[in-house]
Amino acid sequence: MFNKITDKINSSFKKLRGNSVISSSNVEETLKEIRLSLLEADVNYKVVKELIDKIKAKSLGKDVLNSVSPAEQFIKIFNDELTLLLGDKSSDLNIKVKPPAVIMIIGLQGSGKTTTSAKLAKYLKDKLKRNPSLVSIDIYRPAAVEQLKILSKQGKITFIDNEEKSDVIKIAKNAYEQSYNIGSDTLIIDTAGRLQIDNQMIEELKNIKSSINIHETLLVIDSMIGQEALNVANIFNKEIGIDGLVLTKLDGDARGGAALSAKYITDRPIKFYGSGESLDTIEVFHPERMASRILGMGDVVSLVEKASESVSTEDAKKLSKKLKNNNFTLNDFKSAISSMNKIGSLKNTISMIPGMGKLSQDENAMNKANDELKKTVAIINSMTPLERENHTILDGSRRRRIASGSGTAVQDINSLIKKFLQMKKMSKNMGSFKKNPKNILNF
Repeated sequence: MFNKITDKINSSFKKLRGNSVISSSNVEETLKEIRLSLLEADVNYKVVKELIDKIKAKSLGKDVLNSVSPAEQFIKIFNDELTLLLGDKSSDLNIKVKPPAVIMIIGLQGSGKTTTSAKLAKYLKDKLKRNPSLVSIDIYRPAAVEQLKILSKQGKITFIDNEEKSDVIKIAKNAYEQSYNIGSDTLIIDTAGRLQIDNQMIEELKNIKSSINIHETLLVIDSMIGQEALNVANIFNKEIGIDGLVLTKLDGDARGGAALSAKYITDRPIKFYGSGESLDTIEVFHPERMASRILGMGDVVSLVEKASESVSTEDAKKLSKKLKNNNFTLNDFKSAISSMNKIGSLKNTISMIPGMGKLSQDENAMNKANDELKKTVAIINSMTPLERENHTILDGSRRRRIASGSGTAVQDINSLIKKFLQMKKMSKNMGSFKKNPKNILNF
């Protein structure tokens, strides 16, 4: 989502790097370009003004003027101020209460409330080891109830159904009692939305909050709707009172400004964001990590966390040992690709690596890389177990058979084996690289 902002900001940084010192004139020029790029990206004008003023004041300070690397110092100041704008630090859910803790999900129709409810439940179950339950009190859109029921089944989450179909207060109270009786420690309530805010919806949400003890009210904001998202957030916060925000569709092609402005406008923390369709694509919002990604500095911490969640320590040790002993097979190659896919999309993964943000924005390169990975898996799947374990038996006849079975050409099989052998050679030489760096010349 932040690709365009990142591109333009980094373009401004490049011009600043060409100067030996930071002066009032080159800072003004750089900030003017950044101001324009933020406004074009739909960032609220009040947010832009405050951010630019703070960066300017700190950039022209004495310490910066005497800095050995003023451009890098400027980027650090920008990163620090952007982090503060986004919230400074991550914010936990208020669920350390006598069970069941009640989380109410609110927002406009189409913002992603129902999917977010299911994602949040799965997050609580898998990451926090809680026992959540889900209920829909959307009596106006029957499909919403059925959708949440299906998603609950997919995520293996308890779904609370109700015979009551017309009174949202009764449904909410019944769900609370049922969740208590079955030993659920968290109840997530998916509320009804509208295409736009109206008095009926506001009153309904107020009545729900007054009828049962709500511990967290989370507003789901569709990041694709631009400045309108901020108006929605402002009204919901004033009328209902919200405890946090959940941004959806951050994997979309929107300009991203609303996401940068949401915390400032509501003075409420962004607690989560959604970055895909599957139930495991919900992430805790870390302002400092998001600021780094926006500035094209990557997000190694999140990448390591995702990797550790997707690949067990035991599997990682086994793979490391095989690489070290040069026993790496095509089966292991396929397993490595599968593990990488568990971390997330290739585009998202590469965007987290410092200096690789530009590559992740190259749609042609990403599509080509994804196609190559799929082709690799298809080729290995078309091999016999013996061929996967011992590539040396792959003669011409076997390669023609594999090509036919995988819908590829023989040259694709040859290319895969060549890359595989290069990987084996690289892993074999890792030890000698460490002992004597000059050995890299022999690779």
